[in-house]
Amino acid sequence: MKIALIIANGYGMGGTIRTVFNIAGGLSTRHEVEIVSLVQHRTTPFFDLPEGVPIRALAPTPGWTDRPRQGLIDRWRESRPCPTVAKTEAEKNGAFNARTSHELRKFLRTTDADVVVGTRPGVNMLLARWAPPRLVTIGQEHVHLDNHKEDVRRAIQRLYPRLDGLTVLTEADKRAYEDFLPVSPGWLTTMPNALPPGEYPRSTLDNPIIAAAGRLTPIKQYPKLIDAFAIVAREHPEWRLRIYGGGGKESALKSKIAKMGLHNQVMIMGRTKDLTGELAKASILAVSSKAEGFGMTIIEGFAVGVPAVSFDCPHGPREIITHERDGLLVPHQDVDALAQSLLRLVRDREERKRMGEEALKSAARYDLSLVTERWESFLDERIAAKRARTAA
Repeated sequence: MKIALIIANGYGMGGTIRTVFNIAGGLSTRHEVEIVSLVQHRTTPFFDLPEGVPIRALAPTPGWTDRPRQGLIDRWRESRPCPTVAKTEAEKNGAFNARTSHELRKFLRTTDADVVVGTRPGVNMLLARWAPPRLVTIGQEHVHLDNHKEDVRRAIQRLYPRLDGLTVLTEADKRAYEDFLPVSPGWLTTMPNALPPGEYPRSTLDNPIIAAAGRLTPIKQYPKLIDAFAIVAREHPEWRLRIYGGGGKESALKSKIAKMGLHNQVMIMGRTKDLTGELAKASILAVSSKAEGFGMTIIEGFAVGVPAVSFDCPHGPREIITHERDGLLVPHQDVDALAQSLLRLVRDREERKRMGEEALKSAARYDLSLVTERWESFLDERIAAKRARTAA
């Protein structure tokens, strides 16, 4: 089977990119796989490509200082909107314009792939609108349906039924899509993200470090995490909070840290290619998000034996964390409860150790080989279903 994974920008840094590269590597062990990026803003991807998996870019971004000289028609197209993609989706992600739509349509007409997989709503919309009938089209969703703006939801309702299948990350999201779309049996499935292969370091659970990871955006609610940590720090000043990630809110977070007098205890660590290596230096993982599509950092923390303390937010953490076994779920948006649960694990190493052992067992559910097998079964089923419809 030849599979093309279509991503908005495979050269950047983000959870979707990491998970797409990861499953590309898993599928490439038995299939021919390529990653197709709508845009390119640097010479090489931020993340290492899986061995044997090529990446191709359809268009360089206008802001790339080293991009080759572009023709007049291409420059005109990239200044025009893409009418197929919902407006707020296009505004949220700069990869969508008339040029990238044109280039993707050209790719779809000429590719010899058997299956094309979109990895965000805008790409899924383009596949639903422009993929020729010979291609099996699969959409991926990485955020919950309720997180999409109204125009995106309308476009999903109009276009997604044209796809040959859809994957979502959680059972909660599966139920939401089943209520929202005319779903036929087998068309929709839950497909969790997988852990990258390899040997993981093991946390000693002795370092007085709480870690958090993810882009420095409002949905992660790092100001609330800092407020919760301040309560921890008053009782245990030797403990540190490390936040891994980049984004536009770094200055605001640093100002808050300084105003609270926590500049020696809370550190913005920036981006890292080796998140599991950094998480292994910690003893607790903290998740303060308003919502999570899945919670990839939770299973990465589990992989190195670090228990998690998380808001019981929609929708991922409650499907990954088993409360009181491999971590703690606290009432959503309750900062004091988050602080008290962090304190509970700060005070009790033996409980951290017990939960850390369970976390390692929980991580095994997300082994790449297991998730790859689920992908293969789903693709085989959707190919067979399309052939049956065509023959009927």
